[in-house]
Amino acid sequence: MNEYIAVCDSLKPVFRGTQFDWMVTISVAVIAMMAPMSVEAQRAEIGESFIDHGPAGAANSNRGMACTVDGEGNEVVLVWLFDRRYSYALAVIDAQTGEVEEVPRPIDDDCPFSSMLASNGRYYTYFGGHFMEFDPVRREFTFVQESAPRMAMSMTEDDEGRILAATNPDCTVVRYDPATGEFRDFGAVHDENWDQFPSTIAVDDHGWVYIGNGPGEEQIVVFDPETGRSFAVLTEDDERTRGHARVWRYEDGKVYGRTRRGQWYELHGGEVIARDGHPEVPRRHYASDSFILQHRDLPGGERVVEVDLWDNRDCRLVIENPDTGDTRELRFEVTGGGGHPMSVATAPDGTIIGSTYIPQQVFNYDPRTDDFVRREPFTQWNALDSDDDLLYVGGYGYGVMLEWDPSREWVNTDRENPESNPRYLVNTIELESRHINRPADILVHPDGIHVILAGIPYRGDSGGGLTIWNRETETASALTDTDLLHDQSTTTMVALPDGKVLCGTTVTPSLGGERMADVAELYVLDLATGQVEWRDAVLTGAVRYTDMMIGADGTVFGIADRKRLFVFDPVERSLVHSSYFDADQLGATVGQQAERVFVPTSDGRIYLLLNAGIARLDTETYEVKLVAEPPSRIGTGGAYLDGRIYFGTGTNLMSWQVPQDQ
Repeated sequence: MNEYIAVCDSLKPVFRGTQFDWMVTISVAVIAMMAPMSVEAQRAEIGESFIDHGPAGAANSNRGMACTVDGEGNEVVLVWLFDRRYSYALAVIDAQTGEVEEVPRPIDDDCPFSSMLASNGRYYTYFGGHFMEFDPVRREFTFVQESAPRMAMSMTEDDEGRILAATNPDCTVVRYDPATGEFRDFGAVHDENWDQFPSTIAVDDHGWVYIGNGPGEEQIVVFDPETGRSFAVLTEDDERTRGHARVWRYEDGKVYGRTRRGQWYELHGGEVIARDGHPEVPRRHYASDSFILQHRDLPGGERVVEVDLWDNRDCRLVIENPDTGDTRELRFEVTGGGGHPMSVATAPDGTIIGSTYIPQQVFNYDPRTDDFVRREPFTQWNALDSDDDLLYVGGYGYGVMLEWDPSREWVNTDRENPESNPRYLVNTIELESRHINRPADILVHPDGIHVILAGIPYRGDSGGGLTIWNRETETASALTDTDLLHDQSTTTMVALPDGKVLCGTTVTPSLGGERMADVAELYVLDLATGQVEWRDAVLTGAVRYTDMMIGADGTVFGIADRKRLFVFDPVERSLVHSSYFDADQLGATVGQQAERVFVPTSDGRIYLLLNAGIARLDTETYEVKLVAEPPSRIGTGGAYLDGRIYFGTGTNLMSWQVPQDQ
């Protein structure tokens, strides 16, 4: 529990997001939620069938902040703005007037994870395969260099004033000299068979570079830029755990590293000495961070205590005088467009409920009034399912489970307040496990007793499990991958008529994990015993079972790898049909972290949400036929309400009128 709370506290008020789906930020900290925002939908009817209901969210988020001065000597706050376009601009906010200038990013896409305000007053970051320097004096990007793919996970400065970064996924080291303009890409300095997250980097007074790496297994990497030589500190004889080792520069010119089990190392001039306990000298601090920098100290002594980007039209910058405790507030606007919808479902009260990610908002759309209500979520709402009365949420990170009663007043979630609505139920850390971090599916079982959450495990792990909530006893239990299918994670579930559950898996590990299994499988779970009573690799070569639903006759329809339709007989436990979509006509199914591809209607028809549009499934011939092409690409599915199918597209919520005669 302490680990969970510590992680939450360290990340607030950070939100994360990137084109690399695997890196989502935990925003489950117990924070004071913003007031709900009720707005009229920006409705636009398109043709006879489609309605664009307008943006599902309207917030922006902060992907990195640094306080400095501009060319006129004015104190400014630099904030990377993030919405559906990822980090689309660097905002330069005058700390006295609130005046804002948005400087567009100099590359096409992506967002920062690590950034640094260097001793020369310039702001550095590395993302989208580019190293970037921003000069607040000139208010422009003054150096942009394409290099290794993806992004820096850590940045630092050496004693010569050169900026270094270590990148994901290959532990590449780059170095930039602001004095000469020289940029060097040293290439990957360490090899692993998983995506590496070099989360800390430090340089000693001899110029040697040290990296705290993970998460598949922790490691300390030593690198000499002069010779190109590198080696790993931890050997096969050392006890390596999953997670990250860490390194820091100290004032004696040395770097010190620590493993997760508490072993310290003195690192200097390429020499490594194991030591007892931490060093006695002070640590040297840099305005950098291994995740998302929040540098809050203004040069004049004041401190930024809040950057509120909840409403793009009414943002707030709150600045405090640490000596007196007095605060002042500046209001400003930014041009953000909200986040992408992540989930869209029908709520028990006849509304459409869902959430956006990066920035995170819960949206509730009422077709009867054509209004949105937007609220700040306790956690990122990945997976949604409901019965006639209650909606259950599977949230990222640490597999949080919530329960929302739409018949009651919304009360912001507080883990210590049982009267919260949505009510906090459990997370995997409380079950002394890391078996779910990123939810992939949630099933409200028709027995009225069980709610089952499935998903991908914590970073660096290979197999995920299930969290099972008992509604009668109000208790939770966990089944790990060793109880189910070792080194596989459950991604989709359907309740069978006999009370058991059919589950599909993925063999893709969590972020930074090592793939250990070859083929994804189907399995049947007996809820009464908690045992897997049957399993089989039904589809040759399958990597992930995307979504499943059960038809009126008990037949299970499913999607694998977003492009393969299969039909399964759960009684005979045999494959009835398997076929690939026409790539030219249909493409792939919608992709998200908890896919809702199948959308059944009240009269028994089954529709599928594809990148190409909306298709209907013929349950006799298994033909998938495209029947509607929306004006914008479908991003996420999918809910049916009163003759319309609702889905996310771009930042907006859209719906399609199902024809009566189709």
